[in-house]
Amino acid sequence: MPIGNSLIVNPHQEVVSSSRAEAKLFLISLLLLFLELACIRWFPAHVLYLTFFTNTILLACFLGMSVGCLSASRPQNFLAYTPPILAVAMGAAHLLESVKSPLLKVLRVEDPSSPQHVYFGTEHVMQDVAHFLIPVEAIEGFFFLLLALAMVGPGQELGRALNSVPNRVRAYTLNILGSIAGIVLFAFCSRWELSPISWFLVVGIGIGCFLFPTRLIARPVIRWVVLACLGGLLWLAALTSGRYPPFRQTVGEHFWSPYYRIDYERVHGRSISVNLIAHQQMVSRDNVFSPAYGYALPHLLERDVGGKPFEDVLILGAGSGNDVSRALQWGARHVDAVEIDPVIFRLGLREHPDHPYQDSRTTVYVGDGRNFLRSTDRQYDLIVYALVDSLVLHSSYSDIRLESYLFTREAFADVRRHLKPGGIFVMYNYFRQGWIVARLDQELKETFGTDPLILTFPYRPIIRPETSGGFTMLISGDVEHLRSAFKSKPDYWMLGDQACGLGCPNGFDQHPSPAVPGRWVQFGLAAMVQPGNLRSASDDWPFLYLHGPMIPSLSVRGMMIIGGLSLLLLYIFLPKRRGDDRRLAFNGRMFFLGAGFMLVETKAVVQMALLFGSTWMVNTVVFLAILIMILAANVFVLVVRPRGLAGYYAGLVATLALNSLIPLGFFLGMNRSLQWAAACLLVFSPILFAGVIFAVSFGRSTEPDRDFAANIAGAILGGLAENCSMLLGFRYLMLVALAFYALSAVFARTVPSLSADDREFAGNTAR
Repeated sequence: MPIGNSLIVNPHQEVVSSSRAEAKLFLISLLLLFLELACIRWFPAHVLYLTFFTNTILLACFLGMSVGCLSASRPQNFLAYTPPILAVAMGAAHLLESVKSPLLKVLRVEDPSSPQHVYFGTEHVMQDVAHFLIPVEAIEGFFFLLLALAMVGPGQELGRALNSVPNRVRAYTLNILGSIAGIVLFAFCSRWELSPISWFLVVGIGIGCFLFPTRLIARPVIRWVVLACLGGLLWLAALTSGRYPPFRQTVGEHFWSPYYRIDYERVHGRSISVNLIAHQQMVSRDNVFSPAYGYALPHLLERDVGGKPFEDVLILGAGSGNDVSRALQWGARHVDAVEIDPVIFRLGLREHPDHPYQDSRTTVYVGDGRNFLRSTDRQYDLIVYALVDSLVLHSSYSDIRLESYLFTREAFADVRRHLKPGGIFVMYNYFRQGWIVARLDQELKETFGTDPLILTFPYRPIIRPETSGGFTMLISGDVEHLRSAFKSKPDYWMLGDQACGLGCPNGFDQHPSPAVPGRWVQFGLAAMVQPGNLRSASDDWPFLYLHGPMIPSLSVRGMMIIGGLSLLLLYIFLPKRRGDDRRLAFNGRMFFLGAGFMLVETKAVVQMALLFGSTWMVNTVVFLAILIMILAANVFVLVVRPRGLAGYYAGLVATLALNSLIPLGFFLGMNRSLQWAAACLLVFSPILFAGVIFAVSFGRSTEPDRDFAANIAGAILGGLAENCSMLLGFRYLMLVALAFYALSAVFARTVPSLSADDREFAGNTAR
């Protein structure tokens, strides 16, 4: 059947031109992807608890799209419900933000004394055991349900648009092109750091374009209600938009970097918060009473044992500039400062009282720290991990954080290669649990071959795995001269941030000064009690904050809630077929293709983050590359018109097996061009084979809306199965994907033969 200018009848018996149907399919695909990304960015920035669960919002969007596709033949227009449901969800998010502190006291997350996983933002909160404790997964379920319902309307439009284009592969190609446009548009918003009011303005215009031309909301009252809800969306989005002062909720400035919502308060300590968690505070080196021990301590220790100032310094996680300022103060000849977030860097450039980034000795690199270590050939006297703690997930696909690949054995090996003879490596943070310190201690021993120095504030001579809280510094490299100093003087006292200048010419003292009681801080070497069977973090298993290979109980409960709500919504929206018999013609092939592809996509995102950096730009390029590979598969199917799929399944199995056998970091250290080519060939080959299998299967569909819904529902299963990476690691996650694809092949053999009419209808894909 020629496409050209033919007329198509949609489920509502409206006659539309094929070009208009294709345009609608492209636009709704763009809107869906853009709205999905906007929700993924906006909601965790206002609801802290959603960050405890890896892919809640992503899976909610998938569920809504799946249910919407199943509802394509219904007469109701569910898109009219999207603005009010989104407004309710955003209003609830603002409400939870406003009561965050008291709510944390009655939330049940995990036993803080022995957590399986560290969840940022709750570790220092004392729970009110006298009151009923609200399970945090209940909040996850509430927002999961609301966001899934909000996506039903756009999903319904997608299903109708898919039905309106007879050539299934062509329809899927338009869907992919629209998704690419949505990613590019949101990447533009991220690049220019546009605030949420801009995101949701695009969403509102998109919804309006689909909604208002229809006769289903012709009544003036309904139109005004929808308009009011769209206006409410913009108002709620503007509440934390830094460029719209009349709408600000709090004092200070608000920014939206490509990674965070950033709140900056200048008056009370130049403090920076990201996604509702206190993150940094700019401290002048002239403030001798500031308890910022880590900034000057490495320099003081080196000076106290008669060492020379560190000349070449690398600071990873430079933030707003505190460590850079201290390195310059203590005689550094050159400082390379690496910070991943451009907004935090610019705040330090503008606001830090010492102006360290304006110093001619400082060179700033805005990018990923691990990628910098792999791309530079410089060597340093001192390398510092400066409170490297992103507080945000790398992406919505996995439980790794922006900094996860900095705390693996392989990362420490990279650090060692960049140390000059006699150089030292320092990292410090509030590591929250003793077993986290034990893991880092073990990795440093394995990498450097010697025991690191461990210092704690407040001072503790012994750190046990169950210990919690406190500031910890680990020093590795050539540290024997520092260790000998502690042997001669086991206990030191330090005044504020810089002991010198206040009656302590050597930088330290063995006795506190009575003139300034309470200002002195004791410290000394701590001994680490290593737990048995502690797994070191690696590039394949980069879970620093997970106690061991396991799926935490909180994640399991979250998976059960997501799975239960998904089954409930899918059952409620199942289309009626042949009278009143409600049943779904389950397409197992499409379902398990979606589950397997979700895991393949996760592996691609994670491996490319390791090889080329955990930046938002790398993520965007990877997502685009995945869609382009699918597009290439569609073009291949349209041109070649493959009949059998056995060869493509064989290619898929072979490439998945290779992805399981070859370590993630195998390509590190190669020539850059060769690294790009080899890594892309390994990571994207399964996507190409899977794309061909899906395109051929979808091209034969007589019910594209339902088959597409089955595929998206399968992606929900794949998203839940991603939690297995915490147990297996990312390499062996491909074995789970392999099992899903094997099931899709089994179900393919049970698909009934098409009738003559169905074959004629599906045959449009070959014309």
